Amino acid sequence: MEALEIIQIVGLGLIGTIFTMIIKNYKPELALQLSLVISLIIFILMIGRIVVVIDVMRELASRANIDLIYINTILKVIGIAYIGEFGAQICRDAGEGIIASKIEFASKVLIMILGIPIMLAILDSIMQLLP
Repeated sequence: MEALEIIQIVGLGLIGTIFTMIIKNYKPELALQLSLVISLIIFILMIGRIVVVIDVMRELASRANIDLIYINTILKVIGIAYIGEFGAQICRDAGEGIIASKIEFASKVLIMILGIPIMLAILDSIMQLLP
């Protein structure tokens, strides 16, 4: 099933790329819009798979008696990383490298902020182990 899906996604990407390259010569602004649409379609196609992974991670965490706050934080970090990278790549494709780098910077700051409670919990656990 997954092999067929990736073939379809790669096919969609290649067709979109070919059309984008052809259109770019005549209407560059339309080529960018087509590129964005193809990117969003691929992203939307993967949302169902992402939800399955999230559900499995939550199920494993509940079986292992891991606090869901930690799993939710990890999932948020992964989400921020993927969405930030997705947005940055779109900006780079549009020739806006400066904006792309600021999106990546903002993603890193948000990830650091989300990591603070986990770091505090680890530090608290270490402090309880010390005499």
